[in-house]
Amino acid sequence: MAKDSTDVRELARDLWRWERRHPEWHPGEFGATVGSYLIRTEGVTLLIDPLVDGEADPLLETLDSLVEGSIRILISIPYHARSAELFQRRYQGRDARILGHALVAKRLADTAGFQALTGGEDIERVVRVHRIGRPVRAELPIEIPSQRALVFGDAIVEHEGALRLWESPVVKESRRRWYEERFLPTMRLLTELDVDRILVTHGRPVLKDGRAALVEALDRGPWQPPPVGGRRVVARDPISG
Repeated sequence: MAKDSTDVRELARDLWRWERRHPEWHPGEFGATVGSYLIRTEGVTLLIDPLVDGEADPLLETLDSLVEGSIRILISIPYHARSAELFQRRYQGRDARILGHALVAKRLADTAGFQALTGGEDIERVVRVHRIGRPVRAELPIEIPSQRALVFGDAIVEHEGALRLWESPVVKESRRRWYEERFLPTMRLLTELDVDRILVTHGRPVLKDGRAALVEALDRGPWQPPPVGGRRVVARDPISG
């Protein structure tokens, strides 16, 4: 990804990605930047986990030139609601709405344009939202059928050329049972979807053979980022939002 502050990279027809510095969490090289996506499909523009450096970010003008039709701002995990309201205000004349897990509402100043999702929804026939975990997590993987793409917030990341399942180590027997019986099966269901692209917010997206890359990630088992300053970076509780 180019370092130009106005850079929005076109990954495929009607699919763009950009990166911004993580505003809150600076653990080291991994996680230092966050990827966001703009997708046009069936007269709707999808902004997925959009992050910019405030109202003065020069990248906004580039995004303005790309949006078409109505705007749906999709939040994959409550932590990623960061710039959602900025975009809703900017595109209020385009029927801009924010959609995500109910816990996203806690991070919004005004919930008038917010729609809570539980997973399982087919939104306007352009987006499908899926559940993971038992109990169900606050992260909702987002499927975009027109792109044969599946978007993950934190559960799946890319590191050193491979997709990884970001999850705490499975050490205790009780956790092993939870992982194998209640969590992993829900992730494997996603490998049955007709997807070819895995779009992640941490690391580089997979634009070809994504389903196979996802299967390999799950087969590798739980992964955590390398230690920073001698301390292990652990995944935050996805239920807490």
